[in-house]
Amino acid sequence: MNIIKYPARADWKTITVRPHIDMSKLNATVSEVLNDIRANGDEAVKRYEQKFDHVELHELQVSESELHEAQHLVSDDLRQALMLAHDNIRKFHEAQAFRPIRVQTAPGVECWQKSVAIEKVGLYIPGGTAPLFSTVLMLATPAKIAGCKEIVLCTPPDSTGHVNPAILVAAHIAGVNRIYKIGGVQAIGAMAYGTESVPKVSKIFGPGNQYVMAAKQHVSLGNVAIDMPAGPSEVCVIADDTSNPRYVAADLLSQAEHGVDSQVLLISTSEPMLYAVQKEVETQLQALPRKEIAAKTLENSKLVLVRDADEAMDLSNAYAPEHLIIATDHYEDLEPKVVNAGSVFLGKYACESAGDYASGTNHTLPTHGYAMAYNGVNLDSFNRKVTFQHLTSQGVRSIGRAVEVMASSECLDAHKNAMTVRLRDVIKEEKK
Repeated sequence: MNIIKYPARADWKTITVRPHIDMSKLNATVSEVLNDIRANGDEAVKRYEQKFDHVELHELQVSESELHEAQHLVSDDLRQALMLAHDNIRKFHEAQAFRPIRVQTAPGVECWQKSVAIEKVGLYIPGGTAPLFSTVLMLATPAKIAGCKEIVLCTPPDSTGHVNPAILVAAHIAGVNRIYKIGGVQAIGAMAYGTESVPKVSKIFGPGNQYVMAAKQHVSLGNVAIDMPAGPSEVCVIADDTSNPRYVAADLLSQAEHGVDSQVLLISTSEPMLYAVQKEVETQLQALPRKEIAAKTLENSKLVLVRDADEAMDLSNAYAPEHLIIATDHYEDLEPKVVNAGSVFLGKYACESAGDYASGTNHTLPTHGYAMAYNGVNLDSFNRKVTFQHLTSQGVRSIGRAVEVMASSECLDAHKNAMTVRLRDVIKEEKK
């Protein structure tokens, strides 16, 4: 990890830069696969499953017998953990329910909104080196609460053609309607365009590798909505002389093990803390089964010494991390200063892992600096807001002249006339 001491603000741009992702090299491959799936449906999907996931599939959908079998392959401990996590996620997202308000904006003019669930949503769940059954709960639970009629899930199978049983159990708990053994670009294409087996959805959610992210962005240009643009996972930890270096090191490594393109950033007001954390990272790294991945990630990571807490928060906001951990005893003083972050963890006991699994907040979050403009997945992600307005004759009187003047000034005479014909009739009725 690179130690940087008291950097000038002019150098922050360099500090906050992420590992470069050259999407241009992926786009040709991604476009070719997507076009093939659009044209050839299931046949193309099966062909790419054989090519990329090294499995020959006769049926793409997970069968009822496979779902039943999965129930017996998951330990009771994991099942109970999944149910606890699901309950907490459900509680947090149910509290986000939209409460409509009718507003009289002018005499005789009433406006309101209605929340309408997206009918068909698609969830992509990675299944590579770390099958993310937790993400099933994070996406399917709010989709179910929102009232989505069809929740479709795609996840890559193993070489025997089976899906990780924990993914299937999580999907059952959260209420997923259909599950398909499809991974990578071909999964995104199948949900975006629809095939003989896979229904076309209106919005696709979920993380993935660079190819999956490129595919999501490609299909979002005209075929389907997506949750957000995203890149590799990341964490920023703010520490001072009150922080626990063992906890901080563990938090940094928990993100570092995601993948070699992840990034971790430590910002501290204490120089001894930087070196204590660095030592702890080296010690804890040796015990990790995924230490090669984590070690590679640490090459892209930084330990930054700043002058005070205000400067620490300014640098964090400039970075706009996916996960922000404020690991100080005085986190209450810093919490109001958070502007750009996907999800925030306060105090020494709030590890990022809590939010990843079971606290209740959603772990599908904006990365790569997108936290400056995007929020994480929430209940609203699965809804649309439809606006309504009702005008009485009094309403026509209240805003009619303003509408005429504005329409005329924009040279949209038909717009003006639509109000004018009503305004004339209202005036006539008043004179009777």
